[in-house]
Amino acid sequence: MLKLLNSELFLIYLKPTLIFILAGLCEIGGGYLVWLWIRENKSIGIGLLGFIILGFYGLVATWQPANFARTYATYGGTFIVMSLAWAWKFDDFIPNKFDLIGSAIALIGVMIIFLLRDKIGKPGLRRITATYRFASGLRPRSVCDT
Repeated sequence: MLKLLNSELFLIYLKPTLIFILAGLCEIGGGYLVWLWIRENKSIGIGLLGFIILGFYGLVATWQPANFARTYATYGGTFIVMSLAWAWKFDDFIPNKFDLIGSAIALIGVMIIFLLRDKIGKPGLRRITATYRFASGLRPRSVCDT
């Protein structure tokens, strides 16, 4: 078991995926409780619990090894799918084909960002960044700058 927890598969793919799921449950579950409090006149205790869970979501997101931009971009696509699944389970929402197509597109984006993040050559990204910085009037940087 310890060998699995220290394996590349776990550290690079499984652990971040589990953190995404936990964060999604906190964000969607906490938001749903606040929604119930405000929109469906549930007790203030439900709303306060929702705020606490939403605060925990902010903490869970910091456990990701990736940088802020990549983490939150990946969360966005993941949460689209999880929000529809949550509404289907807890709010009697039935997704239509456009919900499913949109979710599939979002998951494709998540896989590109999350799974291919280190597979594409970084020099190309550096050239794009250097070109943007030059075009925007910022100090030009060499390709070796990170």
